[in-house]
Amino acid sequence: MIRFENVHKTYKTGTDALRGVTFSIRDGEFVFVIGKSGSGKSTLMKCITREEKPTEGMVIIDKYCISKMPHALVPILRRQIGIIYQDFRLIETKTVKENIAFAGEIIGVPRKKLMQMVDIVLGAVGLRDKADSLPQELSGGEQQRVAIARAMLNSPKLIVADEPTGNLDPETSESIMALLSEINRTGTTVIVCTHDSNLVDRMKKRVIEVEDGLIIRDEKGSGYTAEEKHSLPQSMIDEFVPEVVSLSEITGVSEPLPEFPEEKKEEPLPEFPSEEAPVKEEKVPSKTEEKITVVSTTKKEKKTEIKETAKEDKKPLKAEEKKEDKKVEKKEDKKEEKLPPKKNEDPDFPEDDPDFPSEIKEDKDK
Repeated sequence: MIRFENVHKTYKTGTDALRGVTFSIRDGEFVFVIGKSGSGKSTLMKCITREEKPTEGMVIIDKYCISKMPHALVPILRRQIGIIYQDFRLIETKTVKENIAFAGEIIGVPRKKLMQMVDIVLGAVGLRDKADSLPQELSGGEQQRVAIARAMLNSPKLIVADEPTGNLDPETSESIMALLSEINRTGTTVIVCTHDSNLVDRMKKRVIEVEDGLIIRDEKGSGYTAEEKHSLPQSMIDEFVPEVVSLSEITGVSEPLPEFPEEKKEEPLPEFPSEEAPVKEEKVPSKTEEKITVVSTTKKEKKTEIKETAKEDKKPLKAEEKKEDKKVEKKEDKKEEKLPPKKNEDPDFPEDDPDFPSEIKEDKDK
């Protein structure tokens, strides 16, 4: 689920908090991250929650490189991670129920469903009777339970706890760790950064020890201290390699291309485009040609018959065209002949002549 690959983190002051850290964490594991103050364990936890970006290397969660993730997508990542802080970080003006519901309101969970979810997580941490209380009315252990309930609200795949028992007494610390262990049994991955050696020794979980920015010990079923300190075995690291996106896919580092794309580039172009070219130039045969080609049996007969029909078609077509032209000319001549003569140009009716008979004039007028 989580993988660090050669992660370096150098702050602006020049401090090297992490120096080439590499490890993997499976889904559903419970892991303690321990180390002295200033060893780099807090920086390691902040790289998981993307509060800090590594200077070099990659942090991968569920096959996604969160160290290269755009800043706009970070809130989406944190919805999948439940974060528990040492100082609780509760809103003093809101009740316990409202503090827990606030995480769901931000992501737009419907009100009715949200209240059901709040009731479930309050029951899981044993604080249903404190739902309407304000944070200052609760003890330190109860406030940390509220913080755990808030982290559980969205059913995250991963819970990261940074010194969750730092401000609590030993008895309350045990109850908080027992609660986190119960959450882990449901399949949630839990990573706890702590200085509490008694709890680490009692629980016997996987321990990653950080010193001067390096992992000096990574053991399963270990305690806070160990006589033989060694790094994570290479066999365990290799186990997770197939589940992680390769470096070249994420960073864009050039690698030799596989053989199959090169073979495709070298293949000659298909021949069908060259065959289509002459098809476009072929003339579509006329109706007479189609009929003849169906009846004929050999290629030679087709060619000779098509030529003969083409010659025969040309003559009648030309004769018909001439006849049609003559008919058109005759019609135009007839139209011109039928046009009436102009009034003053008719020689048969000399209206201006005084000797012309008046009866003929009247008939003409009629």
